Order: sequence, then C-alpha cells, then structure tokens
Amino acid sequence: MFEFGEDKPKEECGVFGIYAPDQEVARLTYYGLYALQHRGQESAGIAVSNGLSINVHKGMGLVSEVFSDSIVEGLKGKMAIGHVRYSTTGSSLLANAQPLVVHYQKGMMALAHNGNLTNASDLREELGKNGAVFQTTVDSEVIINLITRYRRESLEDALVKTMMDLRGAYALVILAEDKLFGIRDPLGVRPLCIGKLGSWYCLASESCALDTIGAEFVRDVEPGEIVVIDKEGLHSRRGLNKTKRACCAFEYIYFARPDSTMDQLNIAESRRQMGIELAHECPIEADLVIAVPDSGTASALGYATALGIPFGEGLIKNRYVGRTFIQPTQAMREVAVRLKLNANASVLKDKRVVMIDDSIVRGTTSSKLVEMVKKAGAKEVHFLISSPPVAYPCFYGIDTAEREKLIANQLDVDGIRQYVGADSLHYISEEGLLRALGTEAVCLACFNGAYPIPVSSLNRGKSNFESHNSCG
Repeated sequence: MFEFGEDKPKEECGVFGIYAPDQEVARLTYYGLYALQHRGQESAGIAVSNGLSINVHKGMGLVSEVFSDSIVEGLKGKMAIGHVRYSTTGSSLLANAQPLVVHYQKGMMALAHNGNLTNASDLREELGKNGAVFQTTVDSEVIINLITRYRRESLEDALVKTMMDLRGAYALVILAEDKLFGIRDPLGVRPLCIGKLGSWYCLASESCALDTIGAEFVRDVEPGEIVVIDKEGLHSRRGLNKTKRACCAFEYIYFARPDSTMDQLNIAESRRQMGIELAHECPIEADLVIAVPDSGTASALGYATALGIPFGEGLIKNRYVGRTFIQPTQAMREVAVRLKLNANASVLKDKRVVMIDDSIVRGTTSSKLVEMVKKAGAKEVHFLISSPPVAYPCFYGIDTAEREKLIANQLDVDGIRQYVGADSLHYISEEGLLRALGTEAVCLACFNGAYPIPVSSLNRGKSNFESHNSCG
C-alpha cells in the first residue's frame, strides 16, 4: 500500500541576511548557513552587495561543498543574504538554487525565500501575459517579478503592493540598492528573526544562526512586517495587517534546531513539554524510555522524567551520515535505515520499551525501527508520537507526500500500529500539543485539514510540489 521513502516531512529552506559594512559579511553568512544546514541540503548560495552591484555564488550540495575558503574570501561587500534549499528530485536544479539575482531598470536585486505560495501559478500566468520571462520553476521568481513591476514607486511601497498580491507562506530576505529587507507573511507561518552584531543587524530563519555568529537575538519579525536595515540602523514598516498568528507547528515538533527560540518559544523546552503531555495522556508501565534521535530526544526525556522511568540510548545515530537517497532495491533500502540508526542491544535486551518519535508520515522507517528494537531483544515496544497523525498535505512550505500516501489518511491508529509492528501506538492529541506549546497560534493543517490560508480544492489531494515548484 505504501511506498518506501524518507519517512519525515522535509523543510524547504533556510535564509540569512546581514548588513555590516565593517565585517566580513560573506564569511558570517557562510557560518549562518552552516547553522541552518538542517533546513535544506540540496543547494546553497550567497549574494553580496557593495551598494551598487551584487555578486552571487551558488551551487548544488551542502554549504561546505558549495563554498571553499577562496570563494568566500572573494565575495566582498557590506551586506549579504544566503539560502539553503531542500527540493524534490524533479526540481533539484542549479537554475532553481537561490538567492535569485536580477538586473532591472532601477539596478540589481537579490532575493532568498523560505515558504510556498498557494497562488503562484495564477500569478505566473498573469505576469507571463504581461511579458514577464521566467528562468526558473520556483515561485520565488514570481515574487521578484512582482517587486520589479511595482518598482515605479519607492521600493518599500513596491514591497507592500507585492505582499498584497501574495497568498501563502513566506519569509524573505532581499538585497536592493543600499538596504537589506526582511519580510514575513501576515500569518507568520514561516519563521524569521532579527539579531544585532555590534552596531549592525542581521536576519535568520532561526536564532541558532545568530548564536553561531555571535549576534544578540533582538526579536522575531512580526507577521506582515517589513524590516528595513541600512546605514541608519533598523526600521520597521507594516506591510499587511496580521489577522492571527499561525506559525507552522512542525517547526516546534521537528524542523527547528533544539537550541533555537521561535516566536518566544524555545524549541527544546517545547519538545520536553510534548513528552510530559504524552505522559499525562498515555502513561505506560515500562522499564525503559528511548528516543528516535534527534528530534524525539527532548520529548522522550520529558516523558521519562514525568513518569520516573529510566531513559536510555536504545538507538544510536550515525553522526557522519549526510544526505541519503532512496535505493532501488528493498535490501538496500533497509541498509539505508541501518546506516542512520542502530539498536543498542545491551540497553534494550529483555526490556519493556517506550520509543518516542516526533512523527509518522508514511510509516516505512517506523516499521524498520520497531523491528530493529525488537530484534535487539526488547520484550515490548510501545510507540509514542509527539505530534498528532499527519493526515493532510502541506501547501505552505513543507514537502509532504500526496494525501493518499500519508499512512494516517489511509489507516486508523490501530491499523498503523499493526503496520509498524508496535505493541501499542499513541499520538499526542491536538489539545495536548497546544498545551505543550502554551499557545493556539500555530498551523495544524497537516493534522486536521483546517488550512489557515485558502487552498484550491483542485490541489487539496496533492502535495505542494505537484501543483508547482516552490522555493524549496
């Protein structure tokens, strides 16, 4: 029924921007992207501006593969933006790598985008009828075309008009003229925060990137806000009125690094609270609690502490495995799972085990892990998940499977339990997740289908990548 595949949703990308005339902005951007590498491993790029022209270098692969020391050294300027990208195989092309750089009547502009537009196809068609030429398949190019079309007025006014046309999720960093801009969609679905480095400012998808370069966290960019950074410092302008916050719940559950803070919520603490809620909702008599590392670790520690059950490293992660790809045979697919994780038999033997993971998408990797733990000698494996069942595709910047390939869309909880081979299976409830986060200002659409931004009925059965290629 279900195809083997990477059994986690994929974040699309991470962005970084800095204005610091007295600093090596390219090198700081490189370090910032390195800290955001978990958000995308397909391509990386840095664009640097001296206020008059923009120089860009980008390529396919990890940050360390795309940039050598000499390349970084050659990118001179006073402000820069960077991007790391995840994509599906079909759109994994150098032409789609970011930042995007354009020449237009007013000069040059560079843009890096995290998110996904739900009306990109309509906008692309409209722009094409008016003579726009597209060189990529990413919706980020639609955004930069809109900005240049409205550029008869001030750039800030052009950005406001562009935001009025956009539907969907986006966090943008833009180099233009002598300024750096940061923009966040009116619901704040995709994250963006502000840091201060000395007397200068920077922008990043996550606060961990600010920590890496020694910048002080200032605040999150508000939903619908346009942040302007130039020689005068930091300025803010309201682009669109925010109606309500709806930050992606999966940022807290899985995507973000645990040392990041996002919209005033610490990621590691949020995950620990998810484990505590799981303990309240599903206390199990067990000898040992283990995590599927790394994103399940904080929840497992919270669960173990709440119930007084020992925590152990039952699954060991290979820290040196980078990107892995789907292999052509079933035997090789199983090897790919074991390359990443291996069971610690000395810890698991003869134990009743609670295993905690952040999510189940297709169920294929989960079944291999349950089998692995049982083969290592566990008497029982109780599988607990710190997210509700993923039953709906995302249209706002996450690569999830088509709806019919999401296991929770096809089977009930007991059917999934049988499929993965666990002795019991429990998901955190939506209410428990909200209690753990301490807020209701999150998007839960992939769990309940309540999309906060309208989605065409034609696309509701598809993932965002089937309708068009997004930034990631």
